[in-house]
Amino acid sequence: MPHEPTEQRGIGVPSHSLDTQPPLAARMRPQTFDEFVGQEEIVGPGRVLRRAIEAKRLPSIILWGPPGAGKTTLALLIGEVSGVRVEAISAVTSGVADLRKVVERAKQSGATILFVDEIHRFNKSQQDVVLPHVEDGTITLIGATTENPSFEVIAPLLSRCRVFTLTPLSDDDVRLIAERALADPERGLGNLNAALDDNVMAHLVNTANGDARVALNGLETACYATPPDEDAIRTVAMETITEALQRRNVLYDRAGDQHYDHISAFIKSVRGSDPDAAMYWLVRMLEAGEDPMFIARRIVILASEDIGLADPAALSLAVATQQAVHFIGLPEGAIPLAEATIYLASAPKSNSAYAALNRAREDVRNTRNDPVPLHLRNAVTGLMRGAGYGRGYQYAHDHPDHFVQQELRPPSVQHHRYYEPTEQGEEKEAAERLKRWWSQREGPDPS
Repeated sequence: MPHEPTEQRGIGVPSHSLDTQPPLAARMRPQTFDEFVGQEEIVGPGRVLRRAIEAKRLPSIILWGPPGAGKTTLALLIGEVSGVRVEAISAVTSGVADLRKVVERAKQSGATILFVDEIHRFNKSQQDVVLPHVEDGTITLIGATTENPSFEVIAPLLSRCRVFTLTPLSDDDVRLIAERALADPERGLGNLNAALDDNVMAHLVNTANGDARVALNGLETACYATPPDEDAIRTVAMETITEALQRRNVLYDRAGDQHYDHISAFIKSVRGSDPDAAMYWLVRMLEAGEDPMFIARRIVILASEDIGLADPAALSLAVATQQAVHFIGLPEGAIPLAEATIYLASAPKSNSAYAALNRAREDVRNTRNDPVPLHLRNAVTGLMRGAGYGRGYQYAHDHPDHFVQQELRPPSVQHHRYYEPTEQGEEKEAAERLKRWWSQREGPDPS
């Protein structure tokens, strides 16, 4: 039986039947600095970068900031205002050959801005191709990245660029951008007669989370999905905007800055004895898809480093948490992670064991590597006993309180204090016990 024509099967529909105009976020890109919203500290009136652009003396720059903060928009606007030709490429899809073509065109046509989106994805070879032409002025580089350029851009190229840090747009900024799009009949949605009440607009702004692109694309979808009423007005409902936006976009990259920044905030919150802050950062990481075993490993380290001997049970709980998460996985594994987080954040804190380790390590690395004193060596043969192994050693359990005065270190580090017990939690009792024993030792107090 012959196949039906492809058109009847829904394949090969003529392109003119689809709306091929650019998305709203692209259409609403500002064409002047007066239209540009946000980043006042970088391109506001009188700022250095703004003056350099208007004077047509732009240096090579890297724009570092979160998605939707305006990096691409600013780069294209710089080209528009300065009157310089912009060659825009994506580091995801372009290679060395593409870069060399851009350089050749720049040599032929003169002043050229090379805009590299996601420049952190360029490898060293690609960055090396650009470097000499940035240095000799053949091209002016504008790189955009969501990752810390200190780690992602090679040092020679970074040293030839000014880095400008963009911040997430404020809620007021996002609201202004959305309202402009609703009102603009040429580039925006003005011809649709769309309207959002205050609650719907607030939900749009809140869910966008400082990302203008998310706000505009969600707004466009919701407006077209809303049929006009008898007065030709499209009143966007909360259900429609919620479905168009889906859920808040969590800014996170398991291999980048967000990964390290979030775990740092989590650790500092536990160490700072704030269980609410610690829970917030825990959930932020889990919601973003962080590996729960990574968090569990940090919890084990926290129990040893920051709670330590003030509550020795903390380490047992942390290890049990690691085992539980490994055993049951997510989503249920979030419960023991939450339990351990609250326990550790609420526990008394002591870093005495960690500090003792570091002090002892310092001595081992920087003092004489004396042999083990003879009285501390095991005399397992006659020859060893004859050499004095074990001679003079006193068995602690043969003495009152199971303690006896004797030197247990080589001469180079005698009386060096490594462990300084705190007065926190269960460590207070140990501190009192050690103080009593130390007072019985011969020689000066090691403190």
